[in-house]
Amino acid sequence: MNRVLPTAFLSAVFACISYQSKAQGCVAIRSTGAPSCMLSHPEEEAPGKSSDKWIFNTGARYFKSYKHFKGAEEQKDRVLNGTEVINHQTALDFSLTRLLDKHWSIMVDVPLLMNARSSLYEHGLVNGVNNYNQRHSMHSYGLGDIRVAVYRWLLDPEKHKLGNIQVGLGIKFATGDYDYKDYWYNVGPNGTKELRTVDQSIQLGDGGTGLTVELNAYQYFSRHFGVYGNFYYLINPREQNGTRTYRETLSPALANEAISSVPDQYMARGGINYMAHNISASLGARIEGIPVHDLVGGSGDFRRPGYVLSLEPTISYTMKKSSIYLGVPIALRRDRLQSVTDKERSTPTNKVNGDAAFADYTINLGFSIRL
Repeated sequence: MNRVLPTAFLSAVFACISYQSKAQGCVAIRSTGAPSCMLSHPEEEAPGKSSDKWIFNTGARYFKSYKHFKGAEEQKDRVLNGTEVINHQTALDFSLTRLLDKHWSIMVDVPLLMNARSSLYEHGLVNGVNNYNQRHSMHSYGLGDIRVAVYRWLLDPEKHKLGNIQVGLGIKFATGDYDYKDYWYNVGPNGTKELRTVDQSIQLGDGGTGLTVELNAYQYFSRHFGVYGNFYYLINPREQNGTRTYRETLSPALANEAISSVPDQYMARGGINYMAHNISASLGARIEGIPVHDLVGGSGDFRRPGYVLSLEPTISYTMKKSSIYLGVPIALRRDRLQSVTDKERSTPTNKVNGDAAFADYTINLGFSIRL
């Protein structure tokens, strides 16, 4: 059994490293960094004798969102009519973890984001009518919101090598630009372009300093089979960041959505893991999203609350001190919930529910090395 522990352990590592939260289409679930999940467990050497004190991880995530939903109902006419919003989003995370002792570790994560957004309605739409019917793109590139977190194993890792529970507490800093600008076309006099803030979904940050809480766990029952689970929540006390959305210029009915909200976000996942030699494969369910109401502070202004429920297959390959992994969450249910401002605009005979574009799947690819 001891010979499979290093591989079993790193399988659990990558089962949870791949959960780093990112934007999911127009529901802006931004990068808040890869967790330092299951990284302070003794590896191949005797308990307490490991010389590995650092772990470096780099991960990439890409998706294309274009399918629009109001609630859980897909607005298929958007694609058929060519009016859909298309987001291409890529994120690179670089995290470094310091193993303090067998229980404690500390992690810092630095995300870099590259986004492109193609639409019709932001380039000439006035009161619901696009006067130019031209599709244009906006882009954003740069540093995202940096996160620092501290983790502790609840059980003694030397005595519980096949299963353990880890808790984490972190701070997410407002280092990403939340007022990034690019050109909106056909919005100025005589159809000229103007430099305006890009949509909330491709902003590099949310403008809030937040608190993150995490719970990570794994348990192996034999040489081959185990289970894993992860939970993550970002608490953003700030209600709005002052960034203008220009939604009030699209329609007077959107006046209460003129400023960007600073929403909370969450993620939960769990599943089974199969390990054989240096290869590990896992299959589980994953849900991530933005709530309608924050735990702390107000929830007004403009946000697109919603969630994605996915089936998440992952495979990883472990070498002596490094590992690579690939995960592809496939969306099973996408739901754009009513926001606070949607509810304010609703009447007993007219339910207002904004829409959001979601991806069919996401590609997560990463590499980790112990130093």
